[in-house]
Amino acid sequence: MAFLTASPADPRGAYMALTHRRRLYSGLLLVVFVLMFIGTFQVAESRNAGGFWNGLSQIFDFPASAVREFVERIDRFPANLVRFFPSLIETVNIAAASTLFGALMGLVLALLSTRGLALWPRMIPVFRRSMDMLRALPEIVIALVLIFIMGGGPVPAMIAIALHTAGALGKLFSEVAENADLKPVEGLASVGANWTQRMWFGVLPQVAPNFISYAMLRFEINIRASAILGFVGAGGIGFDLRNTMTWGQGRFDQAVAIFILLFLTIVVVDQISSHYRNKLAPAEH
Repeated sequence: MAFLTASPADPRGAYMALTHRRRLYSGLLLVVFVLMFIGTFQVAESRNAGGFWNGLSQIFDFPASAVREFVERIDRFPANLVRFFPSLIETVNIAAASTLFGALMGLVLALLSTRGLALWPRMIPVFRRSMDMLRALPEIVIALVLIFIMGGGPVPAMIAIALHTAGALGKLFSEVAENADLKPVEGLASVGANWTQRMWFGVLPQVAPNFISYAMLRFEINIRASAILGFVGAGGIGFDLRNTMTWGQGRFDQAVAIFILLFLTIVVVDQISSHYRNKLAPAEH
């Protein structure tokens, strides 16, 4: 281990020692990761209803059955698209509303938790831990609790996604706000502007392009989240997808139609949001 005691006067020896240490630590981390993977896989395999290796040969059975039924009933495809389109609109509405409310909540939390901008500096740790808690709770857990309280429907899904969005966007917004120039804020404070006015006129014009870009990216994520929450009774196209897959063979062509609708929607939203994010990008620099 002589490389660990290389003299600082020897730059090449110090560099080689640093390289060896990094390789050693990387190797140890890799070994730990492999051991953890093997251990967790064995635990999951022992608690699983079926064996992973035994079921591996059947992994393509469902896609093959779904595609076969879809081809056999291709004439029903346009009718299936029309049938499930209202549910798709409901899913997009859930994602849009949750993104809007979550972004507004995240904006307030971000400004209240940013050093140099916070209204109550001593409360910064409280607001930051609040955002951590909102991010840590999965949407599906929040949705299940709300469905138990409020019953099934789109409202629990919207609230669940909005809360998670507030935590995620609040963190991103806070990091952007930390890089804002404080001179406009100080100038507004010197003429007697209150906290809301300082944020509205001094901070938001600087960070708005980044905030809008992050919000649009989050909207794409929330479309997928709202579709997933439909599996637990939160409405939207995910609820229809669960029903078609639960019935099994005989409705797989409907499941394929729903998958295609979701895929096309995500592609369209991704292209639109990417277009506007690229238009906003020059304003970020």
